Amino acid sequence: MFAASDLRKGLKIVIDNEPHIIVDFQFSKPGKGQALYRCKLRNMITGSQFSNTYRSNDKFEKPDLEERSMQYLYHQDDEYHFMDTNNYEQLFLTAEQLANNTNFLTDNMEVSVLFFNDRPIDISLPIFVDLRVTQADPWARGDTSGTDTKPVTVETGYQLQVPPFIEEGEKIQIDTRTGEYVTRVKE
Repeated sequence: MFAASDLRKGLKIVIDNEPHIIVDFQFSKPGKGQALYRCKLRNMITGSQFSNTYRSNDKFEKPDLEERSMQYLYHQDDEYHFMDTNNYEQLFLTAEQLANNTNFLTDNMEVSVLFFNDRPIDISLPIFVDLRVTQADPWARGDTSGTDTKPVTVETGYQLQVPPFIEEGEKIQIDTRTGEYVTRVKE
């Protein structure tokens, strides 16, 4: 069991028999009365988000979660297919369940699939992924428009800002937690 004082961003708790993750968290202690814990939560099964305020005497169950190593195979329509590397069973998750994780999935990538009561609900990506730039506008030397970045598109269709020296066809490393450029990858 978790107490309200244990709440923090990224913590997973059970509300109404469904796992939720705390997306945003604020603590406040008014002059009189109990401490308040304002949380923005996301349902890990449906993806819906809501905000709620809890008091210091509230208690929460710890969800029964299990992680299994799986390999991403392909996506078809709204379904993303994965294969268990131990027993070769296949399963799929919807784009709604994966949310922004779809921006970084590449064929044969190893990921950890999160299960709640033997039902797949989410994935954990590696912290850094290497993706090839498929579209980048050329940079004109001496362009002093005040920006030191330019937009590019990577092989998954994800768009981000990178330094102006990055060109089409190069591989770059992206932080999957923030979705930001990290470095150019030497091949």
